[in-house]
Amino acid sequence: MTIEIVFVISVVLVMLVCLIKEVARPAFIVFCALAVLLLSGILSPSNALRGFANEGMLTIALLFIVAGAVQQSGMLNHLMMKALGSGKNPRRSLIQMMLPVSSMSAFLNNTPIVVMFTPVIRKWCKDRNISPSKFLMPLSYAAIFGGTLTLIGTSTNLVVHGFMLEQGMEGFSMFQLAIVGLPASILGMLYMGTIGYKLLPSRKTAEESFNESSREYLSEVLVEANSAIVGKSIEEAGLRNLQGLYLIAIFRNGERTGPVPSYHKLKAGDRLIFTGLLSTIVELQNIKGLRIETGADFKLEELQTGSAHLVEAVVSHQSSLVNLTVKESKFRNKYDAGVVAVHRNDERIHNKIGDIALKPGDTLLLVANKDFITRGSLTRDFYVVSALEEPGIVDTKKSTMAMCTLIAMIILASFGIMSMFKAALLAVITLFLTKTITFESSKKHVQFDVLLLIACAIGVGIALDQSGAATFIADHFVQLTKGAGVIGALIGVYLLTTVFTEIITNNAAAVLMFPIAFAMANQLSLDPMAFFVTVAIGASASFSTPIGYQTNLIVYGPGGYRFSDFIKVGIPLNLLYMIVTVTITYFVWII
Repeated sequence: MTIEIVFVISVVLVMLVCLIKEVARPAFIVFCALAVLLLSGILSPSNALRGFANEGMLTIALLFIVAGAVQQSGMLNHLMMKALGSGKNPRRSLIQMMLPVSSMSAFLNNTPIVVMFTPVIRKWCKDRNISPSKFLMPLSYAAIFGGTLTLIGTSTNLVVHGFMLEQGMEGFSMFQLAIVGLPASILGMLYMGTIGYKLLPSRKTAEESFNESSREYLSEVLVEANSAIVGKSIEEAGLRNLQGLYLIAIFRNGERTGPVPSYHKLKAGDRLIFTGLLSTIVELQNIKGLRIETGADFKLEELQTGSAHLVEAVVSHQSSLVNLTVKESKFRNKYDAGVVAVHRNDERIHNKIGDIALKPGDTLLLVANKDFITRGSLTRDFYVVSALEEPGIVDTKKSTMAMCTLIAMIILASFGIMSMFKAALLAVITLFLTKTITFESSKKHVQFDVLLLIACAIGVGIALDQSGAATFIADHFVQLTKGAGVIGALIGVYLLTTVFTEIITNNAAAVLMFPIAFAMANQLSLDPMAFFVTVAIGASASFSTPIGYQTNLIVYGPGGYRFSDFIKVGIPLNLLYMIVTVTITYFVWII
């Protein structure tokens, strides 16, 4: 083992530990690892930057825009409501929901699909008195199923495809992955409609939990005429930095102000609504002229007046809010929204709102103005921002244009008329020229953090390959699985890829496993396609944790799930996918 191999493996291990512990954003961690490899001389500048010119990565960037155009057209929501049906037979509705979601996810990025359909399915379930926890996890899984069907189904497939092109290979064809993905998806849906449905919990959503327990964390205080704080601002009255309470709204003459700015002047008769630890309400009792309405039965719905809305937001992996408290993030000023409560792992966090350090997957209940949805969608801080009321109107002209462009792109790439990159580029140009999507609106659909992570991870993958570290790891892996033969090697690659996907990210897992899988195929003198398909499927098939894959994280809070729910339902599904993948790849590409 050379010093270079030891150094590269050490950098990768430190990177993995940092990703697991979430010490910073994933893209920043991988970027730092790439920078270390570049500055140490392991990678030349040209090799370190190869990921930024990788065809697979650039194709992903273009497909974000295409998917965004279809998403904002509003047509898919309408189709979903038709697919769900009456709901008289929930299991049938579940399958009817999973089929179109998988089909859409085969050609569109699965993250925006789950973002779109989460509020639609929740409302459908609420109207029929069905627990959304029976449908939201299957929604995420259906999107993952679809991602394994085509080249463009998920960014992971395109990452592996881009690496194959760099090695001088042809890469995946449009439907090559469906050889494995289609049988696995069919069995996966059958599992979710039978055994999986029984294992799924029937649980209250975060929204319902917030509503039912509102009396535990909301309090109402009346400003009396003789109060010493009348005429003072919130800051001057000492209401901004209370120990355990957080002022979220003020009602005056039937009108609501919230979030409440520090300079807002108080008047006699104002009703102040606080959230937080009611055990600390003694702070307010010490202020003369404030009367605590102990018998009041204040409901969350009262916060929705005029332009105010109750909104749920799920904190994303890429969020700048992660590891910051609500107060440190200056949430109120940044989003013009007040945090009413925070839900994590099916429980409301019983702390002062301002002191809660946010984590990926946290569901925030917010009081926000109408423009919050627009402002929220322009940031990567939230995976989903779902208003608790019916969204949007379908633009028929834009819907038709977006769908026709998508279909044309798929046909051009499928029949080899153009490469996937060129077809996607032509589709984006068409969408811009027809004004189906504007340059400004397209920016909110491009996940720049994901692209940076992929580009940097490719550089790290190149370092593994060129330093000999990938060959070294592959050699030991081959020795370890020697007794189990080729099937043992494929199982080993699949399991390691799946573990990486569950603890870091799917794209980083694919990038790290590609050079190792390639080296293993060369050492065993086998067709590397079997190993590449195994890596692509293994990196996408993330079912057993809510944190390993974006779509699982999106439904985690809104579905009222616990971490153990994903383990219970997902591990059998992971094993099912592994058996199907290894069996088919062995018989199609090895024998």
